[in-house]
Amino acid sequence: MDLDALTAARRDDWESLARLSRKHRLTGAEADELIDRYQAGASDLSTIRTTVGPSSQGENLSLSLSRARRAFTGVPRNVVDQLAIFFLGDLPAALYRIRWTTVAVVGICAVIALVTGLWLNANPSLLLHLGTPAQLKAYADQQFVGYYSAHPDAAFAGQVWTHNASISALTIATGITGILPAYFMISNAVNVGQAGAMVSQYGTASHFWLYIAPHGQLELYSVFTSGAAGLMLFWAWVAPGRRTRAQALAEDGRAFFAIVIGLIFSLAVSGTIEGFVTRQPWPWPIKIGIGTVALLAFLSYQWILGRKAWRAGRTGDLDEFEAGARQITAA
Repeated sequence: MDLDALTAARRDDWESLARLSRKHRLTGAEADELIDRYQAGASDLSTIRTTVGPSSQGENLSLSLSRARRAFTGVPRNVVDQLAIFFLGDLPAALYRIRWTTVAVVGICAVIALVTGLWLNANPSLLLHLGTPAQLKAYADQQFVGYYSAHPDAAFAGQVWTHNASISALTIATGITGILPAYFMISNAVNVGQAGAMVSQYGTASHFWLYIAPHGQLELYSVFTSGAAGLMLFWAWVAPGRRTRAQALAEDGRAFFAIVIGLIFSLAVSGTIEGFVTRQPWPWPIKIGIGTVALLAFLSYQWILGRKAWRAGRTGDLDEFEAGARQITAA
C-alpha cells in the first residue's frame, strides 16, 4: 500500500474527523458525520497498521479516533472502568510505541557498561581514581554485598523504589532537551561497568552478577524504558511530522506521562525484589528466577498486551482518563 497516496486521498476526511472530535458540542448532522468519519477512519487505521506499521499518519489518526470515541460514547463514570482503560489500554499502548527505542537504549547501554568494565579490568590502575586500594577492597568485599542487608527490608525496598522512580520521572520530564536523558542513561551504564570492575578486581566477580541479577533485570529495563520515552519526546519536538511542534509535544507528552505512572509500578516490583529477595539465603537460581519472571511479565505487558491495545486504536493519550477523572471529581 502507498501510504502517501492514501494520505492524499483521505486527508480531507481525516481533517474533518480531527475537527469534529475536538468539538465540545455537536449538532445532529455533525454527530452523524462524526460517526461516518470514525468508521472510515478506523478502517483506514487498521489498513495502515497492518500493511505499513508505525507511522505519524497512523498516530495522528489514532488520536482523532480516540477523541471521537469519547465524543459519541461518553466517558465512564466508574473509576474502576477508568483504571481498566488506563492499565489495559493506554499504558501498554504507550509502552508498545517506544518498544524498539527501548531495545536500542538497552543495547547501547549494555555495550557501554561492558566496555567500561572490560577497559577498567584491563587497566586496573584507572580504578585508583575512584579510591585507594583499601577503599576499593572494602567496597568489593563488604560494602557491595552489605548494601543489600544494611537496612530493614521494607525501608530498603522503599528507598530503592523512590530513588529509581524519581530518576525515571526526571528522565522523561527532561526529555525535550535530548541531552539529559542521554546523560542519565550513559552515567547509569558507566556506573554499572565501574561497579563490576571494582568487584572483579578487588573481590569476587561472581558476587556482582549474583547480587545484580534478581532485581536488576526489571530495574534496569525500567530505567532504560524511561530513557527511551525521554528521547522519543525529544524526537517529537525535532521531527513532529504533519503536527506542529506544540501539538507533538502535547500529544506525546501526555502519552509518555502514562509511562511514568507505569514505571512507578514496575520499579516498585523491582524494589520489592531488591529489598526482600536479593538478601535472602535462598538458592541463587530461585532468586534470579524470580527476577526473570518479573522481567518477562513486564515484556509481555509491553509487547503482547501493548500490541493488542495499539492495534485497537489506543494511543496512550491521557485525555480520556483525565476527562473521566474530572467528571468523577465533579460528581
